[in-house]
Amino acid sequence: MTTKTHDAIIVGDGPGGLSAALFLAKNGLDVVVLGQDKTAMHWALLKNYLGIPEIHGSEFQKTARQQVVDLGATLREERVETVAEDDAGFTVTTEGGETLTGRHLILSEGKGPRLAKLLGLEPDAGGAIPVDRNGLSAIPRVYVVGRSVRPGRSQAIISAGDGAAAAIDILSRNEGEPFADWDSPPES
Repeated sequence: MTTKTHDAIIVGDGPGGLSAALFLAKNGLDVVVLGQDKTAMHWALLKNYLGIPEIHGSEFQKTARQQVVDLGATLREERVETVAEDDAGFTVTTEGGETLTGRHLILSEGKGPRLAKLLGLEPDAGGAIPVDRNGLSAIPRVYVVGRSVRPGRSQAIISAGDGAAAAIDILSRNEGEPFADWDSPPES
């Protein structure tokens, strides 16, 4: 039996993971997001997200999740048990025992980077998983975004920006040149 290899598997469905999924799916990549919608956003009132005067975190999550699905990403409410590197890229095993494979892996695990550690990515002295400016870790094609890379500076807009940077980096590497996600308004 042949297993389908997704372009990207994203673990975590908060602002970082959903932002990465949005950019990747919008640009035609096959993306699966695994999470349980248990993000801290459900306890937040956003008054500092550019362009949105005020929104409850749960409403933000509902809107963001629907936007990602509408753009073609698959959103699955499942916990990931293990992750491993293999010939195809990465194999993720869910709590139910299903395995998925992906060429790229984006971890948006919040304050507990369990899967990053499982892959051998260890936090620095400040508790952050070391990554480059685009979220790329020391392991090729593994990106870490959000609170795992900024443990003391957790903000929804920062995490969403981290996810966007990781996605644009993946798209640029796939294209072999810098990629800009830019939409022009319709001509009137």
